Amino acid sequence: MRFALSEEQTELASTIRSLLEKRADSAAVRSASTSAAGHDEALWATLCEQIGVAALDVPEEYDGAGATFFETAVVLGELGRSLAPSPLLASVVAAEALLAGATDEAKQRLLPRIAAGEIATIALDLDGPVLDADRAALVLAVVGDDLVEVTGATATWAESMDQSVRLGHLDLTNAETTVIGDGTSARARAELVGAAAAAALAVGLCDRALAMTVAYALERVQFGRPIGSFQAIKHRLADVFARTELARSASWAASYALAEGDDPAEAAFLTHTAASYALETAQLAASECIQLHGGIAITWEHDAHLVFKRAHSLSHLYGAPHRHRESVL
Repeated sequence: MRFALSEEQTELASTIRSLLEKRADSAAVRSASTSAAGHDEALWATLCEQIGVAALDVPEEYDGAGATFFETAVVLGELGRSLAPSPLLASVVAAEALLAGATDEAKQRLLPRIAAGEIATIALDLDGPVLDADRAALVLAVVGDDLVEVTGATATWAESMDQSVRLGHLDLTNAETTVIGDGTSARARAELVGAAAAAALAVGLCDRALAMTVAYALERVQFGRPIGSFQAIKHRLADVFARTELARSASWAASYALAEGDDPAEAAFLTHTAASYALETAQLAASECIQLHGGIAITWEHDAHLVFKRAHSLSHLYGAPHRHRESVL
């Protein structure tokens, strides 16, 4: 594999970044996070209709773009950088679960809907919070050894620390469930893809935190000099930069292995390694962002708290760093 993006992947990242810079600035992110939908519906429509982000990892036979999970990870990295709330994480995990465990009939019926931009989610633990549970048009669940399609479930929003990551609770008491495939295969794939996706988001978050902090260190003057000129500050920023680049390499390796699918054991090893490293690096980057911004980073008006909250939430979605290290061992 090459530890660099191809020309097409670079163009994809550039297109997503350009769009998000125009449509997902700080004010837009805050507004979208607290809206009834929990995200910018117009932005999501643009991402799906004009760029096709929801269709990237869906095969062409199911009306998808026929790319791979790696391309989706590239998009997730840019979303992580912008902090924009998005249903892409939940939808891609659901799509990958369908590809891994659903029957041909279910794939033909459901994957085109996801590729077109309908929000989908999968509940791997019905006792815990589920991504986008209260706004998903397509709800899947793993019940025992079965992958089921859920209709008529009662979904309630779950308040969380990070408002840009939408969580909810599902009550299947009065719901109708239809078995559509193998739950064991679907769960295994969903857990790995979710962890790799969280790692990609975390790397993007590190980029955002580092860029914010470097910019501030260059303009904040103390003792007649920019604080970025002091060796102690340089060392801390250099450490975040080095850790971020290592996390990026680990994330790309995991995403590539999952996209290729040649060696499941290696893909699992690389995914747990990437998630462990990237999630911890995001926590470090968020901490240094707050510390090196000084007093302004503990105010509501500054975006440092958004970075901190996202780093915290990512470490809980598909396993904390120490859990991934246990899996590696």
